[in-house]
Amino acid sequence: MSVASRIPPIQCLLTFEALARLRSVTQAAEELCVTPSAVSHRVKQLEQIMGTKLFGRADFSLTTEGIEYLAHVREGLASLQRFPSANHTPGRRKLRLAVTPTFARSILMPRLKTFLDAYPEIDITLQVSIPLLDVVAEDADLTVRFGSGRYSDVEHICLAKDDVTPLASPAWLRENGPFASAEDLHGVALLRSPLEPWRTWFAAHDLDWPEPLDGSSFNDIGLMCDAAAQGLGVALIRSKLGAPWIESGQLVRLFERSVPSPHAHYLCWRTGTMERWECASFADWLKKALA
Repeated sequence: MSVASRIPPIQCLLTFEALARLRSVTQAAEELCVTPSAVSHRVKQLEQIMGTKLFGRADFSLTTEGIEYLAHVREGLASLQRFPSANHTPGRRKLRLAVTPTFARSILMPRLKTFLDAYPEIDITLQVSIPLLDVVAEDADLTVRFGSGRYSDVEHICLAKDDVTPLASPAWLRENGPFASAEDLHGVALLRSPLEPWRTWFAAHDLDWPEPLDGSSFNDIGLMCDAAAQGLGVALIRSKLGAPWIESGQLVRLFERSVPSPHAHYLCWRTGTMERWECASFADWLKKALA
């Protein structure tokens, strides 16, 4: 038997170490950016390769063999982590991201420098994807999608949920306000987007109004924010995405209340992508940055 045939896959070893440390399949899956079933599969694969049980049945406590093997695994992973040495200049790692436009502008870009400072050896190529058409560059390693999260073609994790509230420019509000209740929106210019239908707001306020069919429509939330800032009407905007316009004073709330959006932002990737160090590092950083 060759040496290579006796060495378990690195993802199995990383999963074993994480599960032994966290003692939770869910937490191990989150840390490794994989599904809980992938964690279970990798541990089972490792035990088959080793020919012995590594975990107890209930609380993920280690067997005697598991304790002994964990020490070897951690020693081996530590050795790999120390290479290349400080005297060796590693090659650049390339990471290709496809991100929805306003998420990139409002959420990613203000935080991106902290990632590049922490991982100076990673070069990022940032591409814009169109959330309405779900157009994602074929060669992207990681993509940010906005939607329901029912994606059967890729693995994914939820990055950020948000709430929505009507926003308008201060000048528009002075000319058309004040607005005491949701019913006061009747008859005003409502800016539209298939990404954020008004029925979310209407239903939360027990209004049986139909989805508006007239008025300007946008397939990008940032463009709709710009339109509202120019006084074109009222836009239903997610709080996190609209933060730059709110903080700059270009847009103001019409009401104090916000309601949950039925959609969220998800980080998506093809199976096997997270075995690349730069992809796993970015996913872990982005989750923590948005927590």
